[in-house]
Order: sequence, then C-alpha cells, then structure tokens
Amino acid sequence: MAAIAKPAAVTDAGPVGSEGGGQARRGIAYALLIAYALLMFVPFAWSLATSFKTQPESVQVTFLPRQPTLEGYVTAWTEMDPTLPRLFLNSFVIAGAITLLNLILDSLGGYAFARLRFPGREILFVLVLATLMIPDPLRVVPVYTLLVNVGLVGRGIEAYVGLIIISAVSATGLFLMRQYFMSIPRDLEEAARIDGASHLQTYWRVILPLAGPALAAVAILTFQGSWNSLFWPVILIRDRSQWLLPQALSQFSTLYSVQWNALMAVVVLATLPILILYVFFQRYFVEGIAATGVKG
Repeated sequence: MAAIAKPAAVTDAGPVGSEGGGQARRGIAYALLIAYALLMFVPFAWSLATSFKTQPESVQVTFLPRQPTLEGYVTAWTEMDPTLPRLFLNSFVIAGAITLLNLILDSLGGYAFARLRFPGREILFVLVLATLMIPDPLRVVPVYTLLVNVGLVGRGIEAYVGLIIISAVSATGLFLMRQYFMSIPRDLEEAARIDGASHLQTYWRVILPLAGPALAAVAILTFQGSWNSLFWPVILIRDRSQWLLPQALSQFSTLYSVQWNALMAVVVLATLPILILYVFFQRYFVEGIAATGVKG
C-alpha cells in the first residue's frame, strides 16, 4: 500500500507545482504592468502638480507644490484669447463631427470589405492600410491645394468644413470595423437575406447593432486623435476666434519665458474630456480591441 501511495503523491505534486508556477508568472506580469502604468501616469501627475504651483515655483524641479494655488487656472481662464469656453466649444464641435462621420463611414467601409464580394477587394484594402505609412507632412501640399481649389481654406466656416472632410474616414477605423464584422457569424446575415433584407438593411438592422464594442473603440480613438490634433488645424484655420485647444496652448510660451503653471492647467483641463470618455466606455473599448483580433 505504501508503494502504491507514493507514486500518487508524486503525481499530485505535478499540477500543484505547475499551478503555483503559473500564479507566480501572473503575479510578475501584473507587477510589471502596474509598474508600466504608473510610469505612463507620471507625466500627467507632473502636469497636474505643476498646474497648482506658482509661476516661480513651476520652473523648479519639485513634484508637489509647496504652496498650492489656483493661479495657473485663473490665468488660463482670464488671459486666453479666445476664451477657454470658446476653445472647448470649437474643439467639441470639430472632434464630435469627425467622430460621427468616422463611425458612419468606417462602419460602412468595414462592412463592405468584410462581407461584400467585388473585384480587387483585397488589393484595395491593402492600399487603404498602406496609407497608414504616409505621414501628414508628406501629403500636406496636394491636400492643401485641393482644399484651396474648392474654397475650403479661409477665415469662415469653410475652414472647419475642410478640416472635417479630410478627417472623415480613417484607415485604422476601417481596419477595426472590418476585423470585427468578420468575427460575426454569417448565419445571422444569411437569415436576414432569406427574409428579403438588402445589404444595407442587413448592415443597419442586424450587423451594426452587434458592433457596439468596435464602434466604441473607433469613437474613443477618433475623438482622442481629433481632440489632440494640431497639424491640420494650424494649416487650415486662420481666424483666431476659430482656434482649437492645441493651437491656443502656444499663448503661454514666448521667446523668453513659459508660463508653466497656466500651460499645465490648460493641459489638465484638455485631458479631462478624454479621460471621462474612456472611463465610461472602457469596457466596450477593451472588448472592441480584443474582438478585432479574431480572425474571421
């Protein structure tokens, strides 16, 4: 009996040891991820702390303010031209319009690439992805020339229209939506087609309601990119009253000095909308990014 019991004990030790090793690896992985997250949080924490410093203290290499003050926020609220509420309104209008158009056009394009059969589909999709390798400075001349020729560069609402049009669709959004649509079972689509639904009706009534996580991911990425964009607004928007938040940050930087406390105050305020958006849609964002990695 003793001889029989010994192998059983040895056999049982294997899974226990393996489980303990797996827990240790997970613990190390979580520790590294937490350390990395804290490292990425340091710049925002430094900006937040600097925004509560006085102007003389903001140039010193100290983390916590010795005499916390709202001087930077008061300066940002009273001295910015255009005013801070106007800058937020301009940025919300542009980022909201671009996000809405991307949700519509990216989902339509992603559905076409995922479900429709047409000549040259794969080649066209590769060409779309290839645009990700072309930086904005390389296409600024043809895009700017085109917008000038159609009258979408100036000091009126046309500058906003031009900025929205050139950002209305993105290759990243198309890719995410295509990958997500490919993960949806075709049985649902075939059932709708049997009931007499067209491609557009199937997209609108069957496929799109299931794509909430992917739409949330595209919305967050698009809104963040539009909210933080500086390159195209600087080129297209000439009227100071139409400035967006990234353009206005330069007001606190001169040739001889920088008002770091006011500058960081605006940075913190500009970060809050993105932070709130991500907090509310975090679960859908993670689900959407994870689902787009499923090969259909």
